Amino acid sequence: MGESFGQIRPPTYGNLVTILSIDGGGIRGIIPGVVLSYLESQLQELDGADARLADYFDVVSGTSTGGLIAAMVTAPNKDNRPLYPAKEIVPFYLQNCPKIFPQVGGPFAGIIEIFKVLTGPKYNGKYLHRLIKGILGNTKLHQSLTSLVIPTFDIRTLEPTIFSTFQVTGNPVIDAPLADICISTSAAPTFLPAHYFTNTDQNGNLREFNLIDGGVAANDPILVALAEVNKEMFKENPDFYPMKPLDYGRFLVISIGTGTQKNDHKYSARRAAKWGIFGWLYDMGSAPLISVFSDASSDMVDYHLSVVFQVLRCQENYLRIQDDTLSGTLSSVDVSTAKNLDNLVEVGEKLLKKPVSRVNINTGRNEPIPNGGTNEDALKMFAKKLSDERKSRGTKYAQMQGNGSM
Repeated sequence: MGESFGQIRPPTYGNLVTILSIDGGGIRGIIPGVVLSYLESQLQELDGADARLADYFDVVSGTSTGGLIAAMVTAPNKDNRPLYPAKEIVPFYLQNCPKIFPQVGGPFAGIIEIFKVLTGPKYNGKYLHRLIKGILGNTKLHQSLTSLVIPTFDIRTLEPTIFSTFQVTGNPVIDAPLADICISTSAAPTFLPAHYFTNTDQNGNLREFNLIDGGVAANDPILVALAEVNKEMFKENPDFYPMKPLDYGRFLVISIGTGTQKNDHKYSARRAAKWGIFGWLYDMGSAPLISVFSDASSDMVDYHLSVVFQVLRCQENYLRIQDDTLSGTLSSVDVSTAKNLDNLVEVGEKLLKKPVSRVNINTGRNEPIPNGGTNEDALKMFAKKLSDERKSRGTKYAQMQGNGSM
């Protein structure tokens, strides 16, 4: 029989701080959906069919489509269990992406797309907004089943707004509805409209939010999640005591990308030299500027963390799963045809079979780890570490409660 699941005990009862992070990337959220389904299946093999991702991670972070996935697997249902098991993420995308990003067909499709880019966001977001609000209802940030960190960007103040459960106590006005947070972090410029909402805390303090996609600040949000945890350690939050900030040997991190088109060599300086504002916003059905800043953001974070974990000799605690070989419509954030969505599922399945890669700190390039096995193998090992950590915390907690009652 599997164990009875509930909220994971704080890291103070264990040896590690466990963090899951999911990049932004529109419809390419299917790729981490496939990966997370496999990870959860491995946890279930170890601990029973009721095991869910939120039962093992101290922090789940996500940007844009990754923020939506993070909310799906951490928001509570009526039984105070995660709304979605990981195996339902991909079906959710296959069902809803064609309605979120309706495709224009016919001989004038290209002209219509250009007109949309010139006159407003490509999609009005109405279906997405109804969908997210229908799923998440009035659930607020603090109600997530484990700590949640979702970046957005406020275009009024021109600075990131981080929705973090760690900040709710000291800054209660940040405790916004998860639906508004997910709509905001998904509001990619040129694709979906910016999102405005207000939130009021229990003391009557009101704050206005004017938000767009968190990818403009942190497309790979793992660094933001680590910063939030390190701040709690610095403040000597009892949930993390006696762990110390920047003790990377105590972090267990899984960071999942949504794929990039690095090997496609889609753009060139010769072509880009002729672009004005319009060229940077629309080229052959894609938005070069969006691709550039989102990929650059993710790559810089991966490079930084790969170097840090390797220099501190704890590289086995950081797993980055990413596919750099996307091309054509596979690299799009919004081509939601049935064929392209099915192909993205196949990309995710093949990614599991690919060798584990890591940044070479001398060249800066991702390279397969010699004798490192596949991403599947790595996820199996991480599932075992996560299971052992959860059980260890439960045992220590029970012992301390028993000693305290004597």
